[in-house]
Amino acid sequence: MSEKFKAIIIDNQNEKFSRGVKEINLDDLKDGNVLVKIDFSSLNYKDALILNNGGKIVRKFPFVPGIDFSGKVVESQDSKFKKDDNVILTGFRVGEAYFGGFSQFAKVESNFLIKTPSSIDNKKAMMLGTAGFTALQCAFAVKAREELLLGEKVKDVLVTGATGGVGSIAVMILSKMGYDVHAVTGKKDKNDYLKDLGAKNIIERKDFEVESKLLEKGMWDGVVDTVGGSALTKIFAQVKPNGIVAACGNAGGNKINTTVMPFIIRGVKLWGIDSSGASIKRREFLWNEAEKLIDFKKIQSFTKELSFNDLLETFPKLLKGEYFGRAIVNPNK
Repeated sequence: MSEKFKAIIIDNQNEKFSRGVKEINLDDLKDGNVLVKIDFSSLNYKDALILNNGGKIVRKFPFVPGIDFSGKVVESQDSKFKKDDNVILTGFRVGEAYFGGFSQFAKVESNFLIKTPSSIDNKKAMMLGTAGFTALQCAFAVKAREELLLGEKVKDVLVTGATGGVGSIAVMILSKMGYDVHAVTGKKDKNDYLKDLGAKNIIERKDFEVESKLLEKGMWDGVVDTVGGSALTKIFAQVKPNGIVAACGNAGGNKINTTVMPFIIRGVKLWGIDSSGASIKRREFLWNEAEKLIDFKKIQSFTKELSFNDLLETFPKLLKGEYFGRAIVNPNK
């Protein structure tokens, strides 16, 4: 095994931010007790923020970004993982506080890893990546309404930011669960794409950018909100009694302006989705559900495989809203 390998390195010396593909040594990997040879990573919005200027997230430099990866165990000091085990990592502040997945190798704590389910492979795992894992969490939060409320069925589910990574996969999963999915988008040219994923109805984003009453006609049993911001005011007002809103994003803003009325009059539940800190048991459950709920052929059709150099050219497009689809990163390409 070569001592040197390639990784994307970001640096910030004397207020001058830089990024590039460099060679580093295995000795540079200081974290964790499991060494993994990375097969794939994926490009997420948070990755793009970090690649741009650190995103006020990364505090130590030089640094290897990349918040998720899949690969094979090379060495392990934990008996739960042995050489050549296929593993998945998403979250746990890897790529933020610990060296991440935009690299040919990573060293992480064993309690950050799960074994790749036998029903999928490492490439499929990163076709989903953090976005897909988050979408699975959101979908099961909505489905939980049926268990929490002892039989009250979910029928109509709203998905905001439906053409994004989380939104697209959430549309697919919720449709597969048998729900009527209403997809919100500002991209009129993507209507056919969303319907192909399983959306029953397409709603224009501007419909949620108008002033809201305290309560409006109840329309949604569940909501997957990937955007955040002011549109949530109107969405909360339209959720049916005992509906669940799974919130996982803030591209539309960090602040919401709402009232207590949806929560105390209709019993609406706001369920925050923290994909980074989910328990290992929950991770194992959700990843094992992926094969039943995901059409990987469809995801493949809107997934691009990038080299490190491709990644450095692509991430600005994601920040500008000009990139469509999923992007997986092959460090060996």
